[in-house]
Amino acid sequence: MSELNPKQLEAARYIDAPCLVLAGAGSGKTRVITQKIAYLINECEMPAHRIVAVTFTNKAAKEMKQRVGQMLSGEKTRGLSISTFHTLGLKIIRSESKTLNLKSGFSIFDAVDSTQLIKSLLIQENLSESDIADNIRNTISSWKSKFVLPAEALSNAQDNDERFAAHIYQIYNRHLIAYNAVDFDDLIMLPTLLLKDNEEVRNKWQNRIHYLLVDEYQDTNTAQYLLVQLLTGVRAAFTVVGDDDQSVYSWRGANPENLAQLKTDFPQLNLIKLEQNYRSSGNILKAANAVIKNNQHVFEKKLWCELGPGNSIRIIRCPNEEDEAERIAMDILNHRVRNNTQFKDYAVLYRGNFQSRLLELKLQSLQVPYRVSGGTSFFARTEIKDIMAYLRLVINPDDDNAFIRVINLPRREIGPSTLEKLGTYARERDTSLFSACDELGLEQHLPSRAVANLRRFTQWMSQVTEQSERNDPVQAIREMIDDIAYEAWLFEQHSNGKMAERKMENVWQLVNSIKTMIEKAQEEDESEHPDLKAVINKLVLLDLLEEQQQEDDSDRVQLMTLHASKGLEFPHVFLMGLEEELLPHRNSIEEGNIEEERRLFYVGITRAQRTLNLTLAAKRKQYGSFISPEPSRFLEELPDDVIQWEGKNEKRSKKDSGALAQAHLKNFRDLLS
Repeated sequence: MSELNPKQLEAARYIDAPCLVLAGAGSGKTRVITQKIAYLINECEMPAHRIVAVTFTNKAAKEMKQRVGQMLSGEKTRGLSISTFHTLGLKIIRSESKTLNLKSGFSIFDAVDSTQLIKSLLIQENLSESDIADNIRNTISSWKSKFVLPAEALSNAQDNDERFAAHIYQIYNRHLIAYNAVDFDDLIMLPTLLLKDNEEVRNKWQNRIHYLLVDEYQDTNTAQYLLVQLLTGVRAAFTVVGDDDQSVYSWRGANPENLAQLKTDFPQLNLIKLEQNYRSSGNILKAANAVIKNNQHVFEKKLWCELGPGNSIRIIRCPNEEDEAERIAMDILNHRVRNNTQFKDYAVLYRGNFQSRLLELKLQSLQVPYRVSGGTSFFARTEIKDIMAYLRLVINPDDDNAFIRVINLPRREIGPSTLEKLGTYARERDTSLFSACDELGLEQHLPSRAVANLRRFTQWMSQVTEQSERNDPVQAIREMIDDIAYEAWLFEQHSNGKMAERKMENVWQLVNSIKTMIEKAQEEDESEHPDLKAVINKLVLLDLLEEQQQEDDSDRVQLMTLHASKGLEFPHVFLMGLEEELLPHRNSIEEGNIEEERRLFYVGITRAQRTLNLTLAAKRKQYGSFISPEPSRFLEELPDDVIQWEGKNEKRSKKDSGALAQAHLKNFRDLLS
């Protein structure tokens, strides 16, 4: 506690009423949350198992756990719950599965699983599945985040498209029940609905949780807001920490108005502002304050620091996007050599992923190591999830989620109606979908042709399993992929043949990985028939390992979108593409959502600790031709006394640009020598 400033100390010790901690960027909010947990346990003698803290990412939850673990002994933290919102929701669902009419071991659908189901439902409705499936899934996800049930969605529909989406929403939910499955949004919606409608369950959880702490509260959606309200009840023992100026996820359902709504729902709410910044220099904070004051605010705050003014903010206008990328790469190289820094001290932020392409080429040409954050994990790719689902079914026929994913992929004339009836039968018999296919009673619920199609699939899968156990498992997997004609399926799904080829290459890369792991297992235990189940289970975990590797501390320049940069900090930041229709983005301009774009710019500014560089291009290639974009309106909002313009009114020739690049390179070589 002695390390906290007065406002942090007040926030950590206040427990008399609901508390909103308005925490500016770099103001030490995580420290406040972890110190408050320690205070509740040490000073207030509250049992750890009565305290719950929730945030939005596993990384943030892990960091909180580590910090609390450093402050308290393991005995004192026993039963303490620090997790994401979705993990807490899953815990409630598992605890109340019988009340929710779910069997144990229910499946969790990700976005790909949900889209696949919706595609099947659209085919059932005699519509092309590829045209609107993603849009309908996004619409259903939005409804669930806003706590809108199917009947309400149908009654509030404004046009035929919304009415049809609501119709699919009803059928989609019905099929999830039959499949004994929930989707990602249900992990919040189902517990919220249960607590709202079931007084006994609500009282149980309110008595179980004596204090609730919520991080990044500005990112909560309507369902999450209600969940917090229902869990805390009349006791209202909670602290929420957030910053309305860093709410940049409205497209994901986040509702920054939830911060203001607290004042209405909890009149006794105590507001504490954390405005001292420990991250950035004075000029950077002055720029951030000047920009964000142009947004409307319910809560006013102003960041300040004791670190001195620091460097001016550079605004660099380049002749074109190629010059912009080259300038950033050269500046990083020059600055690193002159200041004896490391590559990992530099971050380049941008509005859209496409902006990194030219920059990557320039960094490669200069042999500058870099890392692009936010790329798709190998195991998150659709084709890998498909084959992994088959393999999961090989080692565990009772894996209902895997069964649902592969039963009609590629299509086997087994439609959603058949699967719904199969799911209902399996639930009544308390058995897996795979096992239900072989039961004689199924013939009373499905037409003989449907039963025959299902049994043809399960018998074939059983043969694959037998082959993998008796003979070479890798060969069995290759034959399985050939049997389902997966490569032909990919070419059917993608008009771009190269895309299908790349996906198939990924599949064979997966198979080769399995082969390597099996060979290694043979070397270690000299087993003639290595356990394929162990190898597949290990592969399932590789996705988590891959995520951990993405958080490595290797010496590389960090490239990422502004959205991905939230919560991070870097000594030196380049923010590229400060142009109208890029930042602010064209879609936001058309939708009149400039305030969120301004918050995104504010997030980018406040990632910088020591230096901040803003770049833009006088010309940019778009759809095959060059355009002359206007500088971003946000640049005009920066105070003149903290910025230093370069190239504002200059038009540099191609020859001059080349000469400048050569001068930079010569300067770099001189420094090395």
